[in-house]
Amino acid sequence: MDEMKKLEDRLDYCFKNKKLIIEALTHKSYKQPYNNERLEFLGDAVLDLIVGQYLFEKFLNYDEGKLSKMRASLVNEEGFTRLAEHLGLGEQLFLSNAEENNGGRTKSSLLSNAFEAVIGALYLEAGLDRARDISIKLLEEVHPDISLDTLFKDYKTTLQEMTQALFGTTPEYKLVRSHGPDHKKEFEIAVFVDGTEYARASGKSKKVAQQESAEIAITILNKGDS
Repeated sequence: MDEMKKLEDRLDYCFKNKKLIIEALTHKSYKQPYNNERLEFLGDAVLDLIVGQYLFEKFLNYDEGKLSKMRASLVNEEGFTRLAEHLGLGEQLFLSNAEENNGGRTKSSLLSNAFEAVIGALYLEAGLDRARDISIKLLEEVHPDISLDTLFKDYKTTLQEMTQALFGTTPEYKLVRSHGPDHKKEFEIAVFVDGTEYARASGKSKKVAQQESAEIAITILNKGDS
Protein backbone atom coordinates (compact mmCIF):
# COMPACT_ATOMS: atom_id res chain seq x y z
CA MET A 1 0.00 0.00 0.00
CA ASP A 2 3.04 2.28 0.12
CA GLU A 3 2.84 2.56 -3.66
CA MET A 4 -0.84 3.51 -3.42
CA LYS A 5 0.08 6.23 -0.92
CA LYS A 6 2.57 7.63 -3.44
CA LEU A 7 -0.17 7.87 -6.04
CA GLU A 8 -2.57 9.55 -3.62
CA ASP A 9 0.15 12.04 -2.71
CA ARG A 10 0.69 12.85 -6.38
CA LEU A 11 -3.04 13.27 -6.87
CA ASP A 12 -3.36 15.23 -3.60
CA TYR A 13 -6.36 13.06 -2.83
CA CYS A 14 -6.84 10.13 -0.45
CA PHE A 15 -9.45 7.60 -1.56
CA LYS A 16 -11.89 6.59 1.13
CA ASN A 17 -12.96 3.58 -0.92
CA LYS A 18 -9.66 1.82 -1.66
CA LYS A 19 -11.47 -0.80 -3.76
CA LEU A 20 -12.39 1.94 -6.22
CA ILE A 21 -8.80 3.03 -6.92
CA ILE A 22 -7.62 -0.59 -6.99
CA GLU A 23 -10.26 -1.32 -9.64
CA ALA A 24 -9.07 1.72 -11.63
CA LEU A 25 -5.55 0.28 -11.71
CA THR A 26 -6.50 -3.32 -12.52
CA HIS A 27 -5.95 -4.46 -16.09
CA LYS A 28 -8.19 -7.22 -17.45
CA SER A 29 -5.16 -9.51 -17.76
CA TYR A 30 -4.97 -9.66 -13.93
CA LYS A 31 -7.97 -12.03 -13.99
CA GLN A 32 -10.06 -10.56 -11.19
CA PRO A 33 -13.87 -10.33 -11.04
CA TYR A 34 -13.34 -6.63 -11.86
CA ASN A 35 -11.07 -4.53 -14.11
CA ASN A 36 -10.71 -0.87 -15.07
CA GLU A 37 -12.63 -0.91 -18.36
CA ARG A 38 -15.91 0.48 -16.96
CA LEU A 39 -14.13 3.23 -15.03
CA GLU A 40 -12.11 4.00 -18.16
CA PHE A 41 -15.36 4.47 -20.10
CA LEU A 42 -16.64 6.88 -17.46
CA GLY A 43 -13.35 8.74 -17.10
CA ASP A 44 -13.13 9.33 -20.84
CA ALA A 45 -16.48 11.14 -20.80
CA VAL A 46 -15.56 13.12 -17.67
CA LEU A 47 -12.22 14.24 -19.13
CA ASP A 48 -13.88 15.24 -22.40
CA LEU A 49 -16.18 17.56 -20.43
CA ILE A 50 -13.46 18.86 -18.09
CA VAL A 51 -10.99 19.69 -20.84
CA GLY A 52 -13.72 21.13 -23.06
CA GLN A 53 -14.91 23.48 -20.32
CA TYR A 54 -11.33 24.41 -19.41
CA LEU A 55 -10.52 25.43 -22.99
CA PHE A 56 -13.88 27.19 -23.40
CA GLU A 57 -13.18 29.39 -20.36
CA LYS A 58 -9.46 29.93 -21.02
CA PHE A 59 -9.61 30.88 -24.71
CA LEU A 60 -12.52 33.28 -25.00
CA ASN A 61 -11.60 34.45 -28.50
CA TYR A 62 -11.27 30.97 -30.05
CA ASP A 63 -14.02 29.61 -32.26
CA GLU A 64 -15.44 26.08 -32.17
CA GLY A 65 -12.92 24.83 -34.74
CA LYS A 66 -9.86 25.93 -32.78
CA LEU A 67 -11.28 24.70 -29.47
CA SER A 68 -12.08 21.30 -31.00
CA LYS A 69 -8.57 21.03 -32.43
CA MET A 70 -7.01 21.84 -29.06
CA ARG A 71 -9.24 19.41 -27.19
CA ALA A 72 -8.42 16.67 -29.71
CA SER A 73 -4.70 17.20 -29.07
CA LEU A 74 -5.19 16.81 -25.30
CA VAL A 75 -7.97 14.23 -25.06
CA ASN A 76 -6.30 11.28 -26.76
CA GLU A 77 -4.09 8.31 -26.00
CA GLU A 78 -0.83 10.23 -26.32
CA GLY A 79 -2.07 13.07 -24.10
CA PHE A 80 -3.40 10.76 -21.39
CA THR A 81 -0.23 8.66 -21.51
CA ARG A 82 1.84 11.73 -20.67
CA LEU A 83 -0.43 12.45 -17.70
CA ALA A 84 -0.24 8.82 -16.58
CA GLU A 85 3.56 8.89 -16.75
CA HIS A 86 3.55 12.13 -14.75
CA LEU A 87 1.65 10.27 -12.03
CA GLY A 88 3.84 7.17 -12.26
CA LEU A 89 0.82 4.97 -13.01
CA GLY A 90 2.92 2.34 -14.75
CA GLU A 91 4.40 1.13 -11.49
CA GLN A 92 0.94 1.05 -9.87
CA LEU A 93 -0.85 -1.20 -12.40
CA PHE A 94 -2.10 -4.66 -11.50
CA LEU A 95 -1.12 -6.84 -14.48
CA SER A 96 -0.66 -10.49 -15.28
CA ASN A 97 2.93 -11.74 -15.41
CA ALA A 98 2.59 -12.24 -19.15
CA GLU A 99 1.40 -8.66 -19.72
CA GLU A 100 4.13 -7.30 -17.46
CA ASN A 101 6.79 -9.30 -19.33
CA ASN A 102 5.38 -7.88 -22.56
CA GLY A 103 6.15 -4.34 -21.43
CA GLY A 104 2.66 -3.61 -20.12
CA ARG A 105 3.83 -1.03 -17.59
CA THR A 106 5.07 1.22 -20.39
CA LYS A 107 2.39 0.51 -23.01
CA SER A 108 0.71 3.71 -24.08
CA SER A 109 -2.73 2.09 -24.37
CA LEU A 110 -2.61 0.64 -20.85
CA LEU A 111 -1.32 3.87 -19.29
CA SER A 112 -3.89 6.01 -21.09
CA ASN A 113 -6.74 3.70 -20.09
CA ALA A 114 -5.56 3.63 -16.48
CA PHE A 115 -5.45 7.43 -16.31
CA GLU A 116 -9.02 7.66 -17.61
CA ALA A 117 -10.07 5.05 -15.05
CA VAL A 118 -8.43 6.95 -12.18
CA ILE A 119 -10.30 10.12 -13.15
CA GLY A 120 -13.50 8.07 -13.41
CA ALA A 121 -12.90 6.80 -9.88
CA LEU A 122 -12.22 10.34 -8.63
CA TYR A 123 -15.46 11.53 -10.21
CA LEU A 124 -17.49 8.76 -8.57
CA GLU A 125 -16.08 9.31 -5.09
CA ALA A 126 -15.36 13.04 -4.93
CA GLY A 127 -17.59 14.55 -7.61
CA LEU A 128 -17.02 16.59 -10.73
CA ASP A 129 -15.52 19.69 -9.09
CA ARG A 130 -12.75 17.75 -7.34
CA ALA A 131 -12.08 15.63 -10.42
CA ARG A 132 -11.85 18.85 -12.44
CA ASP A 133 -9.45 20.54 -10.01
CA ILE A 134 -7.11 17.55 -9.97
CA SER A 135 -7.27 17.00 -13.74
CA ILE A 136 -6.55 20.66 -14.56
CA LYS A 137 -3.69 20.80 -12.07
CA LEU A 138 -2.09 17.76 -13.74
CA LEU A 139 -2.79 19.14 -17.20
CA GLU A 140 -1.05 22.43 -16.43
CA GLU A 141 1.92 20.65 -14.83
CA VAL A 142 2.44 18.57 -17.99
CA HIS A 143 1.57 21.45 -20.36
CA PRO A 144 2.87 24.63 -18.70
CA ASP A 145 2.19 26.65 -21.85
CA ILE A 146 -1.14 25.54 -23.32
CA SER A 147 -1.84 27.22 -26.66
CA LEU A 148 -2.86 26.30 -30.18
CA ASP A 149 0.76 26.64 -31.33
CA THR A 150 2.27 24.44 -28.62
CA LEU A 151 -0.43 21.75 -28.83
CA PHE A 152 -0.91 21.51 -32.57
CA LYS A 153 2.30 21.92 -34.47
CA ASP A 154 1.43 20.41 -37.82
CA TYR A 155 4.87 20.46 -39.38
CA LYS A 156 3.80 18.29 -42.34
CA THR A 157 1.30 20.90 -43.49
CA THR A 158 3.83 23.70 -43.01
CA LEU A 159 6.48 21.83 -44.98
CA GLN A 160 4.04 21.09 -47.80
CA GLU A 161 3.15 24.77 -48.09
CA MET A 162 6.86 25.68 -48.14
CA THR A 163 7.86 23.13 -50.79
CA GLN A 164 4.93 24.02 -53.02
CA ALA A 165 5.96 27.68 -52.87
CA LEU A 166 9.69 27.00 -53.34
CA PHE A 167 9.75 24.00 -55.68
CA GLY A 168 6.22 23.53 -56.97
CA THR A 169 6.08 20.03 -55.47
CA THR A 170 5.02 18.23 -52.29
CA PRO A 171 7.19 16.23 -49.85
CA GLU A 172 7.35 12.46 -49.96
CA TYR A 173 7.77 10.40 -46.78
CA LYS A 174 9.46 6.99 -46.90
CA LEU A 175 9.82 4.39 -44.16
CA VAL A 176 13.56 3.73 -43.85
CA ARG A 177 13.29 1.03 -41.20
CA SER A 178 11.43 -0.11 -38.11
CA HIS A 179 13.05 -1.79 -35.16
CA GLY A 180 12.36 -2.95 -31.62
CA PRO A 181 9.81 -5.37 -30.12
CA ASP A 182 6.15 -5.09 -31.14
CA HIS A 183 5.15 -3.26 -27.95
CA LYS A 184 7.96 -0.71 -28.29
CA LYS A 185 8.61 -0.25 -32.01
CA GLU A 186 10.52 2.70 -33.40
CA PHE A 187 9.95 3.92 -36.95
CA GLU A 188 12.54 5.85 -38.97
CA ILE A 189 11.10 8.07 -41.68
CA ALA A 190 12.95 10.07 -44.33
CA VAL A 191 11.39 13.06 -46.09
CA PHE A 192 12.25 13.74 -49.74
CA VAL A 193 11.58 16.88 -51.76
CA ASP A 194 11.85 16.55 -55.53
CA GLY A 195 13.87 13.35 -55.11
CA THR A 196 16.34 14.79 -52.60
CA GLU A 197 16.37 13.60 -49.00
CA TYR A 198 16.16 16.56 -46.64
CA ALA A 199 15.82 14.93 -43.25
CA ARG A 200 15.04 11.78 -41.35
CA ALA A 201 13.79 11.11 -37.85
CA SER A 202 12.52 8.33 -35.58
CA GLY A 203 9.38 8.05 -33.49
CA LYS A 204 7.07 5.65 -31.68
CA SER A 205 4.68 5.82 -34.64
CA LYS A 206 5.01 6.63 -38.34
CA LYS A 207 2.95 9.78 -37.78
CA VAL A 208 5.27 11.05 -35.06
CA ALA A 209 8.38 10.26 -37.13
CA GLN A 210 6.90 12.09 -40.14
CA GLN A 211 6.20 15.18 -38.04
CA GLU A 212 9.73 15.09 -36.59
CA SER A 213 11.37 14.75 -39.99
CA ALA A 214 9.17 17.53 -41.39
CA GLU A 215 10.22 19.83 -38.55
CA ILE A 216 13.90 19.21 -39.31
CA ALA A 217 13.34 19.80 -43.03
CA ILE A 218 11.59 23.12 -42.28
CA THR A 219 14.59 24.26 -40.25
CA ILE A 220 16.95 23.33 -43.10
CA LEU A 221 14.84 25.14 -45.70
CA ASN A 222 14.59 28.22 -43.49
CA LYS A 223 18.38 28.31 -43.26
CA GLY A 224 18.65 28.00 -47.02
CA ASP A 225 20.57 24.72 -46.80
CA SER A 226 20.02 21.75 -49.05
